[in-house]
Amino acid sequence: MKTNAADIAYEHVKEQIVLGTLAGGEMISEGEVATELAVSRTPVREAFLRLQAEGWMRLYPKRGALIVAVTPDEIDDVLAARQLIEVDAAERAAADALGRPALVARLDECLARQTACLATGDVTAYAEADADFHLAIVESAGNHVLAEFYRSLRERQRRMTARAVRRDATALQTMTTEHHQLRDLIAAGDASGFDTVLRRHMDAAHRRARANQ
Repeated sequence: MKTNAADIAYEHVKEQIVLGTLAGGEMISEGEVATELAVSRTPVREAFLRLQAEGWMRLYPKRGALIVAVTPDEIDDVLAARQLIEVDAAERAAADALGRPALVARLDECLARQTACLATGDVTAYAEADADFHLAIVESAGNHVLAEFYRSLRERQRRMTARAVRRDATALQTMTTEHHQLRDLIAAGDASGFDTVLRRHMDAAHRRARANQ
């Protein structure tokens, strides 16, 4: 499928926001993006309107676009939703002894990618592998409605992961260690233990990072 200039501008700017290259509170202009991408301002304007509708930026006529910062309320809301959905999936995995090995194998693949990213310090690829790790757990439950809702949180999850790493140089190692713990709890069918470690994992990676703002 051919991608038009507005789609290119949208994906480009959104990815910069997700990765933190464009930080919350920063102002950008249509002209800056148009020059960077060698396109006219019209598709950039379309991209900005779409990003504003999705809550990533606010437009100010004749001034530019303000990147919306991650707020404490957004962090709490996203993490609460993730906790409910992932724990439900872990409970289903605990009740499915025959299906668990396939999930564990998928988690091991994600962990291998995370370990490689840890060695190179590739935060972008790590955030992708982190999102895939948690999504694998959710998808294993077979609830397509919850899985689709969870996928809608993916970019916000990646942004929060990149943000946590920027604020704490040890975050990648800590997150990887906790992912191994979550994997082992899934393998053991221990949904209660998974609930406890997941809450600690998300608190450490995201909620406590607010103290470093």
